Amino acid sequence: MQSAPPTILCRGVTKRYDLGARSVEALRGVDLEIAGAGFFAIMGSSGSGKSTLMHLVAGLDRPTSGEVTVAGARVDRMSEAELTRYRRRQIGIVFQHFNLLPSMTALDNVMLPALLDGMPRAASERRARELLDELGVGARADHRPDALSGGEQQRVAIARALFFAPPVILADEPTGNLDSAAATRLFALLTGIARTHRTLLLMVTHEPAAAAHCERVIVLRDGTVAGAFDTTTPEQGKLDAGSLALRAQELARPTR
Repeated sequence: MQSAPPTILCRGVTKRYDLGARSVEALRGVDLEIAGAGFFAIMGSSGSGKSTLMHLVAGLDRPTSGEVTVAGARVDRMSEAELTRYRRRQIGIVFQHFNLLPSMTALDNVMLPALLDGMPRAASERRARELLDELGVGARADHRPDALSGGEQQRVAIARALFFAPPVILADEPTGNLDSAAATRLFALLTGIARTHRTLLLMVTHEPAAAAHCERVIVLRDGTVAGAFDTTTPEQGKLDAGSLALRAQELARPTR
């Protein structure tokens, strides 16, 4: 039986930023394949290119060269109008700082992408309430972000990302503004979402304790993929944060 085609496929992806007389290579020929539903992590030190790679997959930026394909669509070839539709319907993004509009209720924040897409308000509200209920914040639907805890705000942001049932959800340091207890609850939630919604959830993080909740970790080093490993091994079982950190450090170590 043939394996499923990659949900995320990058081939020879480079990204260069010209800063005056200086040129910075953020990505230097990234080759990456991630297939199917599941919870995955991209790790790397500051400057390794992990956030740049996420921005390219999200269609928030364009590669200097190479191919970026998500769910069979060539993101690097899309027009600006196509990218807008892609970001609204084909991909969900969960940011560290939540990115909720402060003047709108939780319900309206979740509904916003659908209303911008032209969906009738009644259908949008029904779907938004279903998601808020599923994520345990249905009772907070009519509250504005400043009346919600950090964990509740992040759940609202996740509901918004799930609205169109995208094949891929990207999470950029999603627990960076949460305390440890809220972060633990959020990781359990994200693991369940990847399973029940059958989506590929890709998280950027520098924290081994966060990556330990994922199924597989991809390590970037100096703008390239240094390697990848599963977080459960036949020899050690489920890797704890310390063991995972050592594996990631081995891969990230500069080669001579």
